Amino acid sequence: MSLQQQYRAKSMTAARAVSNIPSAAHIAMGMAVAEPPALLKALAARVEAGNLGDLKLWYFHSMAHAGETLLKPALLDCVRPHCMFLSNIERTLLKEAPEKGPSPVEFVPVAFSESPRLLKDKIPLDTFITTVSPMDRHGWFTFGTSNDYSSTAARSARRLIVEVNENMPRVFGESLLHISEVDAIVDNDVALAEHICPPISTEEQKIAAIIADMIDDRTCLQMGIGTLPSAVCALLEDRKDLGIHTELMTPALARLAQCGAVTNQAKTTYHGRSVFTFAMGDRAFYDFLDDNPAMHSAPVDIVNDPRHISKNDNVVSVNATLQINLGGACNSEHLMGRQYSGAGGQLDFVRGATASKGGKSIIACPSTAKGGEVSRIVPTLDGPVTTPRNDTHIVVTEYGFADLKGKSLSERAEALIALAHPKFRAELADAIR
Repeated sequence: MSLQQQYRAKSMTAARAVSNIPSAAHIAMGMAVAEPPALLKALAARVEAGNLGDLKLWYFHSMAHAGETLLKPALLDCVRPHCMFLSNIERTLLKEAPEKGPSPVEFVPVAFSESPRLLKDKIPLDTFITTVSPMDRHGWFTFGTSNDYSSTAARSARRLIVEVNENMPRVFGESLLHISEVDAIVDNDVALAEHICPPISTEEQKIAAIIADMIDDRTCLQMGIGTLPSAVCALLEDRKDLGIHTELMTPALARLAQCGAVTNQAKTTYHGRSVFTFAMGDRAFYDFLDDNPAMHSAPVDIVNDPRHISKNDNVVSVNATLQINLGGACNSEHLMGRQYSGAGGQLDFVRGATASKGGKSIIACPSTAKGGEVSRIVPTLDGPVTTPRNDTHIVVTEYGFADLKGKSLSERAEALIALAHPKFRAELADAIR
């Protein structure tokens, strides 16, 4: 058959595409912007009709489409979310769940870089569903905004169903998917989910200025999600020959490429290209990604491999945390007795940047939380260690920065207390004694 004949033969409604998925199946879905809304709605309809149950759903970072379908509270008796990175969807489910009884969400601790191997080698995936960009004349789709674990899960699941959306950007790199690999196709041209950063706080603006002063020409950047990394990027537009090797591609990083600050000419790997594994932003950002040969998408087990990250010189990694103890260990995922997010790729980039020649790993946060009532620098963490004290390099708050490498525990404590809000410094000093 010709490529177009193959396409027509595999095209069907979303209801038909999911009709053969059995109860008790393990299903994985594309994360974030790649959530397939029509397929999720069709699966939820089968669950609501009572002819599909005991589903195990595997994923990172859900968004509204999943929250309105398979992750609705009314369906969670029949759908068990196995989430590797919590978003507002799961946080709301956990907050509203009864205090006694099983958790509505199964949190699965795993580094982002390990997720492809987990889904391939440990989980018997029956079906993978995701949104892809339209097929080209040679029979190739791309994974668009979400390469991450998708390119591996798509090929390890027994069944691959894709939702083709003309609004999904067609990306360059290791993101190709051939029609011969696909079992079913559903066309659904809807607007992509967008992520808009809220206004930056005064404390974050001060932190951004401190971090920006540490970033020189020819630096290779990794930026996390949120207002703080965006504020840092806004202060770098006068730099020259910056590079990008990042887990998440954002509009703030894209603007550095558009203004000429990013050229990727000083990079050792993927010379001349900005490397990422998933992307979130607004419509203009997706248009920038589309058919842009300077943007290179790769699987997360490549992008987040510390050994690969460190091949570039002068890598600067900027990530946020929730708490730092006086020895330098960071809790970036657990808050007020509950899982808040996940480890993601933080430790991958902490280690990769630190191992880079001239590299810097920066962990940043405002000194307080809850309107100044709680110190983020604490004697003892309230949750798990996301970044061990052995790995923490530079810590930044609005009161300055501290390079912890080579410092003893007492020297670290002294340096971190100086970064705490003044009203908490005395009690932190007492905690040491």
